[in-house]
Amino acid sequence: MGKSNGQSCPTARKISDWLNTSVAEQGSEFFTVNGHLPGRRGRCGVIRTPHGDIHTPAFIAVGTQATVKAVLPETVKDHGAQAVLANAYHLYLQPGPEIVEQAGGVGAFMNWPGPTFTDSGGFQVLSLGAGFRKVLAMDMDRVQADDVIAEGKERLALVDDDGVTFRSHLDGSSHRFTPELSMRIQHHLGADIIFAFDELTTLVNTREYQERSVQRTHNWAVRCLAEHQRLSQSRPDKPTQALFGIVQGAQYEDLRRAAARGLTEITGADGRGFDGYGIGGALEKQNLATIIGWVIAELPDDKPRHLLGISEPDDLFAAVAAGADTFDCVSPSRVARNSAVYSATGRFNVTNAQYRADFGPIDPGCDCYTCAHYTRAYLHHLFKSKEILGSTLSTIHNLRFVIRLVDEIRESIRDGRFDDLRADVLGRYYSAAG
Repeated sequence: MGKSNGQSCPTARKISDWLNTSVAEQGSEFFTVNGHLPGRRGRCGVIRTPHGDIHTPAFIAVGTQATVKAVLPETVKDHGAQAVLANAYHLYLQPGPEIVEQAGGVGAFMNWPGPTFTDSGGFQVLSLGAGFRKVLAMDMDRVQADDVIAEGKERLALVDDDGVTFRSHLDGSSHRFTPELSMRIQHHLGADIIFAFDELTTLVNTREYQERSVQRTHNWAVRCLAEHQRLSQSRPDKPTQALFGIVQGAQYEDLRRAAARGLTEITGADGRGFDGYGIGGALEKQNLATIIGWVIAELPDDKPRHLLGISEPDDLFAAVAAGADTFDCVSPSRVARNSAVYSATGRFNVTNAQYRADFGPIDPGCDCYTCAHYTRAYLHHLFKSKEILGSTLSTIHNLRFVIRLVDEIRESIRDGRFDDLRADVLGRYYSAAG
């Protein structure tokens, strides 16, 4: 890009330029670290936003369409969530970003008093383009191909170097997304933390395509930062929004490291870079900690790191130890709506016949509203009767389970008990699988 409103914009460079460079450190009051995990990159800290602090590590509840499905925002707050994440693409389609802005921003719109995040729409490049709905443990037992699409799915997103053309899953209408439009939408939505527009690839894309995609995501990040700073300066009456760049690169160490280094070098007209970084992309579960380690080794220590798309206990421990600060995932609420619930001894399906006359709580050690007032037998009945309340009660429990676990992980870092907690929690949770 050239110039915008008389101010110079950041310039894109080639990802290969960062294959052998180091990271420049910058100071920041947005995020402070107040505890470390000895011998590892894990830490605890505080992210400060206009709508409150986020104590990290923290699990960010996903409310894709400005709602955590089936649960009141007040209930989400009461069960310990510090922040929620909504999706810019979905809110762009319905009700429209201008409506959300008129309401006072996404938090006010959904009656959520705390910090908010919005995803850029990059995940829809994968979910609507290739039809995959998850990024962890993606099936690699397939021939590499750049036109891959999930079985039974139709391609609703087409990517080029300038942006993405989406076909609405609601009415079939065509919509053009560019980095600049994503920034404008997210500024209308008014979340405290927003993400640069990126391309999320599959693990079965070829190496050649992954290289082109990482460069494309880098170029989009340059454009996002420029537009974000322009919008921020043109709307000084609005609360400050922090912009995170997203590191892609699939399972390739050199691409991941180069992508991370590249993002740290991008600065805007005011000399500032990104406020934090997201670690995105499809990952093989067994390589999660390794890939996070590659990325975090290239990022500055004084910026927060958000990992998109994890919530399983083993993944949470691995991610925290590797240095991730915040996480989001739709899985706890999605599986809850399909009768799968978490417990200290593993996840189970409450519609199984053995729970028909089980009058105990989902998890005897859980302090959530559902476990305090309802039984496995009642939830079994609700799902068998196809009653909406089943989804509500199960979602309340699953969210509390994950939020409480991450809270315990944070406290264990401060208290020096991380390894003991990890061994205890994972030993019980996966005992049945052993």
